[in-house]
Amino acid sequence: MKKILMLLGLFGFLFSEDLYLGIGPYFQTQPYKGAKPLYVPSPVIFFDNGYVYARWSRFGAYFYGKKGKEISWAFSVTAQPRPNGYKPGDSKELNGLDEKKTSLEAGLAYSIFDKKKNSIKYFEFMALTDVLGRYDSYILKGEGGIVLKYNKLSFTPSFVFVYESQKFTNYYYGISNEEAARTSYNEYRGSGGVRFAIQAYLNYDITEKWSAFFNLRVDRLTNDAKNSPITDTAYMYSGLASILYKFEI
Repeated sequence: MKKILMLLGLFGFLFSEDLYLGIGPYFQTQPYKGAKPLYVPSPVIFFDNGYVYARWSRFGAYFYGKKGKEISWAFSVTAQPRPNGYKPGDSKELNGLDEKKTSLEAGLAYSIFDKKKNSIKYFEFMALTDVLGRYDSYILKGEGGIVLKYNKLSFTPSFVFVYESQKFTNYYYGISNEEAARTSYNEYRGSGGVRFAIQAYLNYDITEKWSAFFNLRVDRLTNDAKNSPITDTAYMYSGLASILYKFEI
């Protein structure tokens, strides 16, 4: 119980106990042949009181950890959406294929933070499973970065790697026997692999209550996803622009 109570305020230096809410346009390019980029409004939530947290569209709850003068760490249960997928009508090149749906992933996360005077280094590792049974498997994700603060501006560059299992690859990028029989594609089966990404977060405090938040990210597909007959690029680009309002709690 003592360890659990120590989580209160554990990451308060990085994610304020205040609630930040916003909404803004999100875009994501699609690697599938002929598929247009996605443009959707996205809610944005940031909150962390040491017990539960919300980070954009990901949610979690801490259950074990330790706070130090500089280095702090914690384990949590967490969940996030999986935005991959397509409908056969998204392009003529996808006609005849089965719909590949978005999903929800949940699992465990381990986070560690190293707080310095003007920066915070962090690394997080997650093991997640597909709780909706779309690709019916798992992924492993790691992310590391540094939070740099200059007056009203916060800049966070980071790197990301994601191990995508064989079932994940074959669900989103494979061609089954049945799909091959009704299209011009040959059957295609891939293996698991690692997807790499770089991204950056930018936050600027306009007033005490209002701030502008931006995110840009570039992903490089795994080799087997890139070599799929239904993809025509090795890269995916995504980003968000949002205005946030701070609610003091």
